[in-house]
Amino acid sequence: MSIHSVRRECANLAWDNSIPPALHVKSGDEITFDCADASNGQLTADSTVETLAKLTLAGFNPVNGPVFVDDAQPGDTLQVDVLRIENPEWGWTGLFPGFGILADEFPEPALKIWKLEQEGFAWFDEKKGIKVPLRPFAGEMGVAQKKKGAFSVVPPYHTGGNIDTKHITVGSTLFLPVEVEGALFSIGDGHAAQGDGEVCGSAIETAMKVTVRLSVRKDKPYTKTPHFSTATADTPSGEYYCTTGIDSDVREAMRSAVRNMIDFLVAEYGLDRVGAYILCSVAGDLRMHEVVDMPNYVIGMMMPKSVLGPSNEV
Repeated sequence: MSIHSVRRECANLAWDNSIPPALHVKSGDEITFDCADASNGQLTADSTVETLAKLTLAGFNPVNGPVFVDDAQPGDTLQVDVLRIENPEWGWTGLFPGFGILADEFPEPALKIWKLEQEGFAWFDEKKGIKVPLRPFAGEMGVAQKKKGAFSVVPPYHTGGNIDTKHITVGSTLFLPVEVEGALFSIGDGHAAQGDGEVCGSAIETAMKVTVRLSVRKDKPYTKTPHFSTATADTPSGEYYCTTGIDSDVREAMRSAVRNMIDFLVAEYGLDRVGAYILCSVAGDLRMHEVVDMPNYVIGMMMPKSVLGPSNEV
C-alpha cells in the first residue's frame, strides 16, 4: 500500500473520460486530496451577501482528480473507504436565487458564515442555544462515465458525482460502478454538515483535505449506482447498507433504489427476489438524500445492518 496526494490545482469542472489522470495508483492505495470549497475559493470568511452577486457560478463545484486505478475495468466496482477529513475553521451557507427546493418562496440571496468549533459543532444562534453538529464529508465523489463528452459537476449520476449524501463520512465506504479503464475517480465539494436533501441548495460548505483508500472489487457486479455502507451508529437503527436510485423522475429514482437493494440482498444473502422485496418493505428506510441538484434526484434505500446476518460485505 502506498500513500499519494492530489494538489488543489488538479481540479476540473466537468466529468469527462478524456481528461488525463492527475495520478496513477494501485488498488488499495491511499490518496489525500486538497480540495477547494464549492465556490472554488471565491467566498472567504469575510464575504457578505453582496459578494454573491459577483460570483462566477460556472466555476462552482470543482472536483480533484481524476485518479487512474490500476486493474479497474468496466464492470468492476470501485470501493472508496473514507479515512480522514480535515476542515478549516470556517464555512458558509448561501441562498442563490432560483436554486433550492423552495426557490420560488425565497427569491432574495442570503449568506451565513459559520465558525467551526474544535469541539465538533457550529453555532447557528448562540444566544438561543441552537447549534449544528459537524459531520464532514465530500459532496462530490464519482468516476467517469463511458459516454464521451463533458458532463456537468452539478447533478448526481449513476456513476456518482454530486451525490451530497451526508452519511458517507469518515469510517464509511462508497461503492461506484466502473465504466472506463482505471475508473478515473474524482472528489470535492467539502461539507462540514448537511441535512438529508440539502433543501436550500447548500450545506456548511468548506474546503477540505480528505484521505480515501481506493480498491478494485471484482465481486460486486450488481453495483449499477452508488452504494454505501455506514460505520457510525448515530440512529436508532444503527449502521446501514444503502443502495441508491438516481433519476430525473423522483418515482423512478425510488424504484431504482429499491430494485438495487433487492439485487444486493439476492447476491449477498441468497434471498429470493420476493423475500428481498418484503424485507425492504418491513425493515428498509427509503430516504431522499439529494433533491436540489437538478435534473437528478438521489434516493436511498437504507437497510439496517442489525437486521442482516453475516455476509461477505456487511
